[in-house]
Amino acid sequence: MEAESQMREIKYAADISSIKEAQARIKPFIHETPVLSSETLNLLSGRQLFFKCECFQKGGAFKFRGACNAVYSLDDDQAAKGVVTHSSGNHAAALSLAAKLRGIPAYIVIPKNAPKCKVENVVRYGGQVIWSEPTMQSRESTAAKVLQETGAVLLHPYNDRRIISGQGTISLELLEQQVPHLDAIVVPISGGGLISGVALAAKSINPAIRVFAAEPEGANDAAQSKEAGRIITLPETNTVADGLRASLGDLTWPIVRDLVDGIITVEDREIINAMKLCFEILKVAVESSGAIGLAAVLSDSFKNNPAWKDCTNIGIVLSGGNVDLGIIWDSYTK
Repeated sequence: MEAESQMREIKYAADISSIKEAQARIKPFIHETPVLSSETLNLLSGRQLFFKCECFQKGGAFKFRGACNAVYSLDDDQAAKGVVTHSSGNHAAALSLAAKLRGIPAYIVIPKNAPKCKVENVVRYGGQVIWSEPTMQSRESTAAKVLQETGAVLLHPYNDRRIISGQGTISLELLEQQVPHLDAIVVPISGGGLISGVALAAKSINPAIRVFAAEPEGANDAAQSKEAGRIITLPETNTVADGLRASLGDLTWPIVRDLVDGIITVEDREIINAMKLCFEILKVAVESSGAIGLAAVLSDSFKNNPAWKDCTNIGIVLSGGNVDLGIIWDSYTK
C-alpha cells in the first residue's frame, strides 16, 4: 500500500493512464511478446521464473514500445520534420523503425563504439546515421547540432514521458494477460526508462509486487544513487553489457528512488553465464544487457537475502536480443 499511496501523492513523469493510452496507441504496431519458462532454470534459482521475451519484439528489443509511442504521439506538423536521438543501439533501431512506419525521417546519433549489429539494424530500418565520439557530451552536442540543422523533434532514449509510458505496457501484458500471480519483476536498469514504466504499471496493478533492478558492477550508478539518495554519475563504465552504461535522468530518478525495491548488482562473468543459459536452455538469443535479470536472480546476493525469500514467482524481462553472432558463424568456417 505504501507504493500506491506514494504514486497518488507524487506526480511522476508517467502514470497508469498514460501507460494505458500508450498501449492503445501502439497495439497495431508492436508484438505482444511471449512468456517462457524452464524447469531447469527454476531448479537452479529455487524459484518459479517467467521470462518476458522482449528479445522477440520488433527491432529486437523492448525499445520499440517507447519509440513507437513517442513517434505516434507527434502531431503531423511535428512529425513532418522527423525525429532525432542519440543512442548506442537499441533505441536507435527502434526509433528508425517507428519513423519508417510513420513515413518520416529519423536522424540517429551513434557513438563510434556501438556494436556493429545494432548499427546495422539502424541502417536496415532506414535511419540516417550520424557518428559521435563515445561520450555523453559528444552524443548530446552532436544531436543538438542535428536538431538545429533539421528542426526535427528530439526523442530522448529514456528521459521522456512518452518513452516511459510505452515501456510500461510490458507490465500490462505480463500482469493483466499472462502471469497475474507474480511476486516480483526483475528488470535491467541503465537510464531507467524501462524500469520506470514497468514499476509504475506493475505497482498500479498490484501494489504489493516488488520490482528489482539488475545492474552491472562496472556501471553501478543506479545502486550508488539509491544509496546516496541522489543521482550519481560515473566518470566511466566498464561492463560487457553495452546497453546498460547510461545514467539516470531527472524524470526516471524519482520513480527509481521511490518505487524500485532493490538493485542487484552482478559481475560480468555472471552476466555472460546467464546469457549462455538463455542460449542453451531457453534456446533464445539474448544480448548481455538482456540476460542480466537472470544473472541477478541466480546471484548469491539475491538468493541469500532473507527479505526476498517470499519472492517465489518472478518475472524476468529479457530486454533485447541484438547480439553480434559473427564470432559464432566465423567459427564454422575455420
